[in-house]
Amino acid sequence: MIVIICGLPGVGKTTLATGLAPLINATVLSTDKIRKELIATPTYIWEERRLVYDVMTLIAKYCQNSGVNCILDATFSTESSRNEVRRKLVLTCNRFSIIECICSEDVIISRLKNRENDYSDADISIYRKMKNIYEPVRGEHIIIDTSNPSNIDMKRIAEQITKTRL
Repeated sequence: MIVIICGLPGVGKTTLATGLAPLINATVLSTDKIRKELIATPTYIWEERRLVYDVMTLIAKYCQNSGVNCILDATFSTESSRNEVRRKLVLTCNRFSIIECICSEDVIISRLKNRENDYSDADISIYRKMKNIYEPVRGEHIIIDTSNPSNIDMKRIAEQITKTRL
């Protein structure tokens, strides 16, 4: 099973991914971590993003072929980027879920200002840039308001993903 967790920088994708992973026996593949491994000082230009997403997709394909569930933790800012990974991984509806994280801009700005010791280099300027190009998810998906992470029912999300995917 592959789960995409998408949304703008600072929205809480990684928090959700790391909380959900043990409940669905999944490995988290994060573009932020992959970017840090590949590029010493990222500039977030298109070519870098392309490389990072291609590497993540390749690792996800390897995991999928090995029977390992994966959570892809990335902005996936466009519908075409979400569809592309699904196409490249040859995923059917019963092996694929999308979770879109949302929260208020005030919460996002606060998180980005207070970020420390994080893999992500995304700051407020990156957030604003991504906000201008972000396309909401169309089609079947789960929307999670991440404004208050302690209120997120991870078990319910895991059940929602697995009950329709087995």
